Amino acid sequence: MAIIQFYKSQPTDYVMLFKSGRLKKKGEGLSFFYYAPTSSIVVVPMGNQDQPFIFREHTRDFQELTVQGSLTYRITDPVAIAKAMNFSLNEQATAYRSDDPEKLANRIINRLQVLVRSYTQSLPLGEALEMKPATFSTIQKHLAESEYLKTLGINVLELSITAIKPNPETAGALQTRERERLLQEADDAIYLRRNASVEAERKIRENELQTEEAVEQKKRRIQEVKLEAVQQEQVKRQEMHNQQMLADIELAIKRKELVVQNQENERIEADALSYKFAKQLEPVKQLEPELVKALANMGMQPAQLMAKAFTDFANNADKIGNLNINRDAVEGIINGEVA
Repeated sequence: MAIIQFYKSQPTDYVMLFKSGRLKKKGEGLSFFYYAPTSSIVVVPMGNQDQPFIFREHTRDFQELTVQGSLTYRITDPVAIAKAMNFSLNEQATAYRSDDPEKLANRIINRLQVLVRSYTQSLPLGEALEMKPATFSTIQKHLAESEYLKTLGINVLELSITAIKPNPETAGALQTRERERLLQEADDAIYLRRNASVEAERKIRENELQTEEAVEQKKRRIQEVKLEAVQQEQVKRQEMHNQQMLADIELAIKRKELVVQNQENERIEADALSYKFAKQLEPVKQLEPELVKALANMGMQPAQLMAKAFTDFANNADKIGNLNINRDAVEGIINGEVA
């Protein structure tokens, strides 16, 4: 084996070189020659570490379930963890001298399992299977605040839960229960849909009946309005007829009064004329009748005189024996030929 050796680390490794128990070099990604018999190399990985896990836990109702996921962490204080755990390489600088680096992941996972168990044992199976992301964040926060991890200088970056499953027997029972629930929900949905359809039909029928009722009420209202209009028209006509009758009665009364007044006026006028004629005839009464007749015959036409003569003949027919009248004389009088 060569006494002087060369070591080259990865960029994500923090390297510390001890010689005769004293620290000579430290840093990330170092490369150097060293004297193997008196030198010791400590390498702490600084990159992100992903550690998968599977936990079998029990719930509050004593049901078994499996929690599966992965934890991502990173060493932020290599000096502190190098003091607590052995990260030194073997003489050939090809592997670690102890299994402490491998135990680190197990120790972190064990503390994570303790936190997960505290949650699963406080919940029934149904709630444990439906743990929310907020619960996972709380578990991650409690793990990151662990004094043990802080002492080692470890930072928890992410906790991912990929599956929470019950055992096969419980899963079968849950599937059966869930299947029955889904079938019941399907039946309920069919029932609700049918009820909704019946309710919709009922509402449609009610709307139709309400529409028909509204139409009938409208028709009845229109008929009532028409009847009221006819009644008002009849009342108006009756009032007009009554007014016409009153006007006719008043007119008849006025006509009667006018006729009575006309009769009275005619009577008064007749009395006046009678009185006038009586006064005019008073001088004539004192005259002889023959003189009056002679005065009356004055100015008469021959035909009028002839008519007067025939009237006298008729009045004194019992006193006349024979009367001869010439035809030519009569025709001449009628034709106006006699002067």
